[in-house]
Amino acid sequence: MNPTYDFSGRTAFVTGAARGMGLAAATGFAEAGANVALVDRDPDELETVVARFTEAGHKAIGITCDVTEESQVKQAVERAVAEFGSLDMAFNNAGIQADATELADISLDDFDHMQSINLRGIFACMKYELIQMREQESGAIVNNSSLGGFVGVPGRATYHAAKHGVHGLTKTAGLDYAARGIRVNAVAPGIIDTPMVADMKNAEEGVIEDMMRDVPIKRLGRAEEVAAAVLWLCSDASSFVVGHVIAVDGGYVAR
Repeated sequence: MNPTYDFSGRTAFVTGAARGMGLAAATGFAEAGANVALVDRDPDELETVVARFTEAGHKAIGITCDVTEESQVKQAVERAVAEFGSLDMAFNNAGIQADATELADISLDDFDHMQSINLRGIFACMKYELIQMREQESGAIVNNSSLGGFVGVPGRATYHAAKHGVHGLTKTAGLDYAARGIRVNAVAPGIIDTPMVADMKNAEEGVIEDMMRDVPIKRLGRAEEVAAAVLWLCSDASSFVVGHVIAVDGGYVAR
């Protein structure tokens, strides 16, 4: 991704940063001059990615963190601030998908697991990011939602419940902090060519092909296209955008 913005001297915090949309956004931040804290639960993938960033001359650190553990999230944010001196931009991207299952057949444990990562994990990250940004009186947060936050899809109750919740968190926090120099927004990706979508394709025959029939642009999205929206929402170019969820979905929810 070519640098579009000048984020020199600013610090970006990205969860789920070792691959997919998180990696694309972290790369974009780094190429635009930001200090980047790459946060992921997989220490091996994280080590490989951070080495690549530092070899390219970027200022980056890796932080192993499970976003379902509040204490780990708190420590991750505090480490990023201790290393770089501030927290200016955050992309709360970590998330999971599950196989399609009718709601009546979903266990409470499976429901709770989905919410613990895709909703409570977003909440925990926002909480500690906002504590720091509130002290600074500045910052921009972007949450990663999904087209599933706008619509329902059969068999995806737990996922869509979480993503609808992310929309609510984003809008409410946007209102809470707009007057204090902090902007909170979200992106809602459609069907993006990422490892998560590849896993869905392998697990459920025909699922991606079925979903693609409803995508007006008639192709998969690219992680870099989502990252471009994230960078814009963190930049001064979007300084009057607050509490919005921007669909990056090839027209899916516009139908």
